[in-house]
This record gives sequence, C-alpha cells and structure tokens, in this order.
Amino acid sequence: MVVGRLALTLGPRRRLGTKIYTPKQCLFLNTPTSPFSSSSFCALARMASPSTAPENGAALVTPTQTYKPRYIDIGINLADPIFRGVYNGKQRHDDDLSGVVDRARQVGCTKLIVTGSSFRSSRDALTIANEYPGTVYTTAGIHPCSSSIFDTAHPHSHEEDGEGEHTPACGPDPEKPVPDGQAIDAEKTETIISDLRALISSARGSGLVAFGEFGLDYDRLHYCSRALQLHSFRSQLALAASLSPQLPLFLHSRAAHEDFVACLKDAFGDSLERLEKGGVVHSFTGTIQEMEELMNLGLYIGLNGCSFKTAENCDVVKAVRLDRLMIETDGPWCEVRPSHEGWKHLIEMDRQERAAAEQAAEPPTGAAPVENGEAAPSAPAAPKKQQQSKKKPQKKESEVIERFNTVKKEKWVEGAMVKSRNEPCLIERVAKIVASDKGVPVEEVCEAAWQNTVKVFDLDEK
Repeated sequence: MVVGRLALTLGPRRRLGTKIYTPKQCLFLNTPTSPFSSSSFCALARMASPSTAPENGAALVTPTQTYKPRYIDIGINLADPIFRGVYNGKQRHDDDLSGVVDRARQVGCTKLIVTGSSFRSSRDALTIANEYPGTVYTTAGIHPCSSSIFDTAHPHSHEEDGEGEHTPACGPDPEKPVPDGQAIDAEKTETIISDLRALISSARGSGLVAFGEFGLDYDRLHYCSRALQLHSFRSQLALAASLSPQLPLFLHSRAAHEDFVACLKDAFGDSLERLEKGGVVHSFTGTIQEMEELMNLGLYIGLNGCSFKTAENCDVVKAVRLDRLMIETDGPWCEVRPSHEGWKHLIEMDRQERAAAEQAAEPPTGAAPVENGEAAPSAPAAPKKQQQSKKKPQKKESEVIERFNTVKKEKWVEGAMVKSRNEPCLIERVAKIVASDKGVPVEEVCEAAWQNTVKVFDLDEK
C-alpha cells in the first residue's frame, strides 16, 4: 500500500522516501524531529488490506486503537515555592512551574487540583488557577498542621503566615508534641472563619472546586496540638455545612480515624446524609477497616506514593473499590521510592511495557527482507564479523521507565525534572502500581479515577 511518499509493507523493514527503517527504528521514530510518527504508522497499518500481511507472521501493529491514558492529579501543591526554584528560602534555580505543567500534559495529566492549606497557599493556588484556566483548579482551607492560627497567642496575620513557605523548612521538633493547653479565642475563631468564607465566596467561578485541605493529623502533633486541630476541623466543618451550595470536601486524616469520623458525623449526620457533594480522603494510609468505613459513608479514597510504603498499605490499596478511587501525587512530596513495597509493582509493570514494545518491534518469524519496497528471496544470514575493539561500558538501564531527564537542583537545566521533587507527570506511576496491586489493566484504573474525579469536583470532561 502506498500513501504519498510512504511505502508501507508489513515485513521486517519499512521504507520512507529513500530511507529504509527497521521495526525498532519505526517504533522509536515518534519524536518532534522524526520524519514520521508511530501514530501515523498505526493509522496506516489499520488501513492495510489483510492480503498485504506476510503469511508466516503477524502484522507489526494490531488493528486496535492504542489506549491513551488520561489523569487528574487531585492533590498537587503547586503553590509551594519549590516549584518556583526556591528551597528553604533560597533561590536554587529558575522558576520552572510552566515546565512542570507541560510535563504533566505530555503524559496525559491534563487537570491538576492545587491544594490550599492556609490562607496564603489558597490565594497563591487561585493565582495559578487563573494562569492555567481549564487545566489548574484549586481548593481552599486550613490544614491541621496550619491550625495554630486559632491559638490566642498566634498572630492573626494571614498574608505573612509561613513567611513564604507553605510547609516550614525546619519545622518543630517531632519528638516534642505541642501540649493541649493552648487557649482558643472564640472571637478570633469567628474572624478566621468569616475570612475563610469570604475567600471561598470570592473564588467561586475562578477555579475553586473543593473545600480543604482540612482534617486531623495526630502523626504531626509537633505542629499543632490535638485540641487545636479538633477545634479547627469542627469550625471548618460547620462552615462547609453552611455553604449554599456546598462544596466537595478535600479531607486529611492521619492516625486520627475515630475522631475524624465522629466530627464528620456530627456535622453531616450519621450516614453523612447532609453532605451534598461528597468528598475525598486524600493521601490515604489507614487500615482496610478504616478505608471500608469511609467508603461506606460515600467518601472517596485518594492514593499517592505514601499509600504504597508497606505490604499492609498495598493490601489496603488492593481493597479500594474502583468506584471510590482517586489518584494524586501530593507533590513535591510523597513520591514513590525504591524502598516502598509498591516499587516492585512499578518495576513489574514497566518490565511488561518494555517487553511489549520489544515484541512489537521484532520482525515476524521467517519474513523475507525488503529491498526497494519489494520482498526479496530468503537467503541465509551472513556471518557476523568478530568485534576487535572493546565495547564501552554502558549506563545501567533504570529499573523503571524514566520519561524525562532528572538532575539535582544544583544542576538544573530548562526542561529537566529535579531529583526528589515529586511532580504531576509521575502520576502514571501511581496508576501503574494500583493496577498491578489490584490485578487489573491500567486503563481501568485511569478511567475509574478520571470519571470519579470529574463527577465529584464537577470538572469539564475535555
């Protein structure tokens, strides 16, 4: 079959113009500078008549359409200064936020929900949402670790809160939890909640899709006492319940399940029947029993790298129903690491992906070589010449697929990812681990998470 200057045969080589390409070359020709793309080749192969296929081998490209994954990162902290090149208050490299968003789009992550965890980060998130309409959305709320603003002794200055850092570079000593004796000022609480209501009201229609991040975190009591976290959570739940219309909830629960559920039921009823828009408990690391109770209350479960640390974590992931699943990166933190139990699932999925690519690139068994676009008579292969020179040592192939160059922050160059800085393009790793752990195709995970997220946060399907 000939289309324009492209002569397509289904044997071991492909001709384009005056050049002949091997199957492996064809497989990797889908680059910006390539004379033809793999998608074009797939389309042409689907048009080919069955009579053009070699009798003793299968066609290189199957007639079915290749699945293109689509992702929504429900929790990404793009308002953190790290994505502007600032680490611990120091500028280490240029602002590369646009590169982060572009890499996300390249892997199919076309929608990002930026987490608001304080007044400052919520406002900064809204600014980013306005820069990327239709791609970036946001939440607004007060994180449990930011709830010290309810303390009478804490200065009520939203704009300076954190002094530019959304997560303190050097936080309080984790060995010294804040005691519960902090004084809570009712008048100050009323002012904070009133300000939060005003912020939410002004942000509707400007990319705001959820109330949060808020909840309880008893693993990090060195940031804020248990009593103050409970006060913050209950105060915000009362605000969330009073909104008309309500917003979906973006919730945080760490080592606090009993109190967390009790507060939700106090605000919305024993079966959360007064929670109109539902919600998601993101970055879930609890037990199977806790997860099942949350799902039975109609809540969704958000998974990221922290959800795969241990074998017990992976057992929980396996039990999450697809109709209650959402996925996230929670970057710049919560990356999937080689020490995590879920890493082996990622290795296996990427091994299968490489094997499938190599198999697709192999010529059909017994297929004759192609000369000038015509099949040539079969001939014995010529003996290979002995290599005299020593081969140069090659860089060891990564255990997992790396789609982008990754460097240390000190050696950052435009277009590169920063080592240990998690970002939305890595959400495909989360989807692969969930799929492998559950024993289902990655397409099912991607589509379930996409549909659940679009429904809960009322996002555009495009």
